[in-house]
Amino acid sequence: MLKSIFKASLIMLAVTAFSCQSNQPLSEVFMPKFFGDHMVFQRNQPIRVWGDGTPGQRVVAKFNNQEKETEIDDNGNWMVEFEPMPASGPFVLDVNGKIIRDIQIGDVWVAGGQSNMEWVMSAQVEGLQEEIADSDYPLIRFFKIPHDYDAKEKSDVRGGEWKSANADNLMNFSAVAWFFAKRNHLEKGVPIGIIESNWGGTPAEGWTASEKLIDFPPYQEKAKDVLDRNDYWIQEIIDNKVRELKRNDLVAAPQNGEIKGVVNTNFDDSDWQTVNLPGDNPFSDIAWFRKKFTVTNIDNVSLNLGDIQQMAYIYLNGGRLLLKDYGDAVKEFTLPAGMIVKGENLLAVRIVNTWNNSPVLGKSGEFFVKSGGKKISLEGEWKYNNRIEEEIPKVEWYNWLPGMMYNAMIAPIVKYPIKGVIWYQGESNTGEHQHYKRLFSTMIQNWREAWGIGDFPFLFVQLANYMERKDVQPGSDWAFLREAQTQTLELPNTGMAVTIDVGNAGDIHPRNKKDVGLRLWQAAKKVAYGEDVIHTGPIFSSAEKQGEKIIVTFDFVGEGLQLSSGTEVKGFILAGEDGQFEAAKGKITGTNQIEVISSKVKNPVEVRYAWADNPEVNLYNSLSLPAVSFRQKIN
Repeated sequence: MLKSIFKASLIMLAVTAFSCQSNQPLSEVFMPKFFGDHMVFQRNQPIRVWGDGTPGQRVVAKFNNQEKETEIDDNGNWMVEFEPMPASGPFVLDVNGKIIRDIQIGDVWVAGGQSNMEWVMSAQVEGLQEEIADSDYPLIRFFKIPHDYDAKEKSDVRGGEWKSANADNLMNFSAVAWFFAKRNHLEKGVPIGIIESNWGGTPAEGWTASEKLIDFPPYQEKAKDVLDRNDYWIQEIIDNKVRELKRNDLVAAPQNGEIKGVVNTNFDDSDWQTVNLPGDNPFSDIAWFRKKFTVTNIDNVSLNLGDIQQMAYIYLNGGRLLLKDYGDAVKEFTLPAGMIVKGENLLAVRIVNTWNNSPVLGKSGEFFVKSGGKKISLEGEWKYNNRIEEEIPKVEWYNWLPGMMYNAMIAPIVKYPIKGVIWYQGESNTGEHQHYKRLFSTMIQNWREAWGIGDFPFLFVQLANYMERKDVQPGSDWAFLREAQTQTLELPNTGMAVTIDVGNAGDIHPRNKKDVGLRLWQAAKKVAYGEDVIHTGPIFSSAEKQGEKIIVTFDFVGEGLQLSSGTEVKGFILAGEDGQFEAAKGKITGTNQIEVISSKVKNPVEVRYAWADNPEVNLYNSLSLPAVSFRQKIN
């Protein structure tokens, strides 16, 4: 009898305890900004939902007939985890009455790096019109993390929202990520989520947690300073962001100069400084320039300003002609007939360079007005004044410091399971190429450790060809950086897209992003999806000396090596015992072999391929993937 009463009492206590817990109030909850309508969760991984709330209160989350409940901890944090699911959707997530709709389960990729990954479709990408016409893919969604940096790890990103692919949204998508995501979706038939976390001009150390660099001498001092003086850096970054906000307000307010009449033909600029363009470049702050020119024929008059760095408002006879934004190319364009007059005209230009506060206007030989088929040079004297508007406040590039972008743009998303990463970066590290292999490898390992989901696929783009073409350039920083990228393939589950053939000598931002995205996808098929495919271009295997010749053997040739043009393999150089490199001739002699020889090198001891900033190359495998640059000494 007593035993029965005792058992009944225990049951009543358990029920009472459960009732008390159930009676706890539901907290108002706050979730990171990437929890929003149209989001994509990673398939076949735990579905995590987390955020902030009132300590001690409850969170009840409902998703796809699953219900999870938890109590908010003393620090105001909570997390629930739903069971993994296959690709499917749409679903609704309900967290304490907050509803998130149109959720898909698919593959989520982080698109990281600097400007060539950030480069949007609208910025004159090749094939844009074709992509606009074929852009309605509602199961492809992008989330763009705004630029941000901090001295401590953040729990949320600065802003952003999920956008489904259509003709309007496409324009602001990363072009490389778009071509990758579209092919991924079409071939695998699953929803694709792209989380863009990229920032132009940034080095890899800014994307790596500072504590991972304190034993790495090139970055040790700065990393240690960020950690040791953390309170100082937290406040200094706040102050720097305030200066940045003021700068941005000034940059975007041309009316501050317009209302003073500086764009008008009758404005008195006699007290302005006279400068010689383009020879006196660069200038500083918000730079205003004025110049008068005369035309006798006003039919089909065009203007070419040659070079503008980086943002400019351009005016003709008092009217605003156009805005040249960052990323826009400077091209010759026709002046509107209603703005040009026969006789004297006034050109005014307002230029700001937020990159380094060094505005530039004009380029020799490409700085003119064209009227009646004749060029009227704009080179020479211009009026100049950089005190029409406020001086630009000094804004430091603290985001380049170790860990700063990692803290604000990577740390907030590491709880969010992903399929993998696509990465395009390295240009900003070419000056320290000797450290890049270790730095890049450290960054990849750092991210994988932070996500805690194993060695997820990490696919990256090798630097494209760029700058003046030189046949022999053994000291190329860009070539050494490409070598460091190739060496990073020693890490498991990595893949590399070679772009040595799609660059532009005069533009660090080549507009051919389709080949880049598709080559990343080719690597993903092997590394991320386990397909039995050739996922890279030909890679050096061995080199053997045969008299004055070198026989080079490649792996990953598919059905055999091939040339995109001509009958001779371009891009080889040889060095003899004196260390002097000479251009060499190459000839395909087998499915996977090339014979290399130079009449100027009788006893070759080293061979290099595509070893220059901007080498001329024509060697591919049967899948039309370009060969990987290399250097090799020969015994």
